[in-house]
Amino acid sequence: MERGRRIAFDYGDVRIGVAISDPDSILASPLTTLASGDPKLFAQISKILTEHEPIAIYVGEPLNLSGQTSTSAQKATAFAEKLRSEFKLPVSMIDERLSTVSATTSMRQSGVNAKDARGKIDMAAAVAILEQGLAIEKAKDA
Repeated sequence: MERGRRIAFDYGDVRIGVAISDPDSILASPLTTLASGDPKLFAQISKILTEHEPIAIYVGEPLNLSGQTSTSAQKATAFAEKLRSEFKLPVSMIDERLSTVSATTSMRQSGVNAKDARGKIDMAAAVAILEQGLAIEKAKDA
């Protein structure tokens, strides 16, 4: 596996959770939450990419449980295409069917109210997407 940071985005209509890996792609850490409707969204993403210099981007693909595409998945794919064209980095779609559910459950178990922790949940979902993307990439090298 090529050394370098990877970044993941959990795209949503309101918020986008962001997570980053270390250069050795061992740890996935929450980074921030961005507002999807912010007119300066891509300027903010550009700043993050410049600061962290990732070599790849993962975007969560929220398929239906049956594996079929959804309206949310189409929006995430459009977001991924814009990232690809704006920043000239490899962008991979990662199946994230249960990432937000898993993140919400983990937060609830640790005593955090889901309503109070929406941004944290989005970041935790981005971490889950990043971990899945890293696992897929490592499996290809095995």
